[in-house]
Amino acid sequence: MHLNRKTQRKKNYDYSQPGYYAVTLCTQNRLCQFGDIKEGDMFLNTAGRMVTNIWHQIPQHYAGIELDIFQIMPNHIHGIIVINPVGVGPCAHPHPRIENGQAQGPVPMGSLSVWNVIGRFKSLTTARYIEGVKNTGWPSFPGKLWQRSYHDRIIRNEAELNKIRTYITNNPDQWDSDENNIQSKPKTE
Repeated sequence: MHLNRKTQRKKNYDYSQPGYYAVTLCTQNRLCQFGDIKEGDMFLNTAGRMVTNIWHQIPQHYAGIELDIFQIMPNHIHGIIVINPVGVGPCAHPHPRIENGQAQGPVPMGSLSVWNVIGRFKSLTTARYIEGVKNTGWPSFPGKLWQRSYHDRIIRNEAELNKIRTYITNNPDQWDSDENNIQSKPKTE
């Protein structure tokens, strides 16, 4: 049976325009595939290192894409993707200005959208993970490595950017109460 999912994307917003975008991707069924958290520190397994390496390689493969902060958790990742006008990278704008969620400059023609970047990231990490299952005994996953959708947030100003950076940085410290932690104890009132 095919269920129509409600999209979380902002209606009529062009996700390929220059700007900062916070994304969260969860594994299918929120299975912990990438390592463990102990005393607030994330300890990556081999699969977690693979996912982290592929994330950090994104800008090498896609013009106009830059990455900000990133955090991998046992069953999800948080990261900030920056879409720059094509030809403008971190060297050209070491301290980009954000206004209304957009990096300043002309809108690039034919640039990738956040959806394109996430789709390619999911495809590549899934293919590599399958190789790891077949060749090195990584734990298998049920059907898909990643959930179909992902959460995104258009970052509109420096204050919001700094707040999201802090959240992402501190996420391992919050693992025991994280809603993505399927092993956490239910909250009692």
